[in-house]
Amino acid sequence: MQSRLEPLLTTIRAFLSQESALRRAVPLLIPAISLGAWFAFGEVGLLVCAFLLPLPFLMTTSFMTGTRRRARNEVDGLTGLLTPAGFERQMQEKMATLDEDGRTTACFSIKIDNFARLRENHGDQAAEEVLRYVADRLKNALRGGDLISRAGDAAFSVALDPIAHFDIESGIQMATRFQTAIEEPIPLQMASIYVTCSIGFCLSSRLNRPSATAMIQAADMAMCEAQLTGDSNIRAYSTDMGRKVISRRKTQSEAARTLQRDQIRAWFQPQVSTDTGQVTGFEALARWEHPERGILAPVQFLEVLHQTGQMGQLADLMLRQSLDAVRAWDDAGFSVPMVGVNFAGEELRSPTLVERIQWELDRTELEANRLGIEVLESVVAGTPDDMVVRNVEAVNAMGCSIDLDDFGTGHASISSIRRLPVKRIKIDRSFVTNIDRDPDQQRMIAAIVTMAERLGLETLAEGVENPAEHAMLAQLGCSHVQGFGIARPMPFHETLKWMKAHQEKIGPALQIGHKPR
Repeated sequence: MQSRLEPLLTTIRAFLSQESALRRAVPLLIPAISLGAWFAFGEVGLLVCAFLLPLPFLMTTSFMTGTRRRARNEVDGLTGLLTPAGFERQMQEKMATLDEDGRTTACFSIKIDNFARLRENHGDQAAEEVLRYVADRLKNALRGGDLISRAGDAAFSVALDPIAHFDIESGIQMATRFQTAIEEPIPLQMASIYVTCSIGFCLSSRLNRPSATAMIQAADMAMCEAQLTGDSNIRAYSTDMGRKVISRRKTQSEAARTLQRDQIRAWFQPQVSTDTGQVTGFEALARWEHPERGILAPVQFLEVLHQTGQMGQLADLMLRQSLDAVRAWDDAGFSVPMVGVNFAGEELRSPTLVERIQWELDRTELEANRLGIEVLESVVAGTPDDMVVRNVEAVNAMGCSIDLDDFGTGHASISSIRRLPVKRIKIDRSFVTNIDRDPDQQRMIAAIVTMAERLGLETLAEGVENPAEHAMLAQLGCSHVQGFGIARPMPFHETLKWMKAHQEKIGPALQIGHKPR
């Protein structure tokens, strides 16, 4: 009997080895095969068919269902890109033969700069639209065999299909290609948004034991190093980056004690009139003067101070040093109408804020109108906190000027602006970028300036990078400008030399005229 059944079993095994074809054929062939088995082998053949023939169908159905489920789980719902898990799995499959065929690959970690602020300023819907645009632009910049995933809220990972030759220069060229694609203006309903991105990448040849996990981690490390040097930077992974990470953690530990060590200093960035070119004020900005690493930007210490509850102490320090600078400018014979000091929401809610400001004004024997209090628009968006409103109104009653910072990004309604005694709005740099070449930006600034004039408010544009932007803002009626195109932030002693040189440059008669009205 066993010898008679052997041909039937061989046929069934052949079907089992052809999963996809069998899945389609089994439902049609089961009646014919069963009938043939009954004629050839009787009841035994019929029983064998009854038990074995459905197995291929069930197995392939289960396999296909699992494959479809895994494919769905490996796709990001917002962008349609791979998830991190799917990306890593497919990347590891591509890397399986790297040693054998001598090819190399690279992994890129891409992160949109300041995305949390973009989401806070423009809302979730706009942020998601930006992510979809970025995802599409990255896909269009890749080849068919390359992999791309959404690796976080504002992060993407790219793995190149292995090729015969890929070096650092090739990696930089590819990263620049990604940046160029991403940093094109993104059109939204009201205006274009300009974003920048930081990119880190790692070559498989840079790792002793390259794996998908190791390359992703190395690319992320390089991206973090790029972010630390400013927006829109590119870094390649190197073996000494691990030591830099340890050093950075040490820096974070030191940051918690930097106020006690008296290492935070106020640096000052000038603000000038678009009408006369004269200095109309300075903004005070915190800098960490590290004894070994030099001057460090707020990104190195602000978050640590916030986590350790020291932001109030930082605000007091900046207020004290700023008013000391005003007194020193007066004593040196320079005319600086005011200095602006930033106050975050938690400082503006302090019940002792007004008393502390009055004490510092009394100590330096300065009038209150020499101090400007800069309040982020996000603080007053929606319904402002009652304590914030009371403190801002009290400070204004003293005679201090109130500036609304980062205007245009925090969704503050006009009623909220009018609820606070705002004197001047500071137009966010996102509206200033490329204003000399972008008509949409020009129309947006013109609308903001017109609104401010109707409300009796002054305007100051932040982030002015070059003379062309400066000139366009003057033509559009913006009354003050600030940015690297005027001067970078500087320590107090350099402000004296800068003001002397600036006064000599503009002369007594130089004026930048506004557009005719």
